[in-house]
Amino acid sequence: MTTPGDIFADLSSQPGTEQIRTLFESAGARIERIVSRSSASPPGFWYDQEHDEWVMVLRGVAVLQFTNNESVRMTAGQWLLIPRHEKHRVESTSEETVWLAVHAMQA
Repeated sequence: MTTPGDIFADLSSQPGTEQIRTLFESAGARIERIVSRSSASPPGFWYDQEHDEWVMVLRGVAVLQFTNNESVRMTAGQWLLIPRHEKHRVESTSEETVWLAVHAMQA
């Protein structure tokens, strides 16, 4: 019997941290649930990923910063496609931000 998952189950993590849980992974994609609690990327740290990433805020608020000094504020229900090698960082999140991230692996 198949049991459905609950995206909001087990949201435990400490303030200032992120909890990443892989929900699905195959050769072409990885889907993650990320819980951020008042967290931010370390100073000077930038993500520079080999693949496209689609992110959606399911709960809370997050601000992403890009190397062109553009900041994007995202609230629940908003999504964003980050192309591969688009350097970005998490500037800030609310006390409990729940994300859905889809990583599209290159063939």
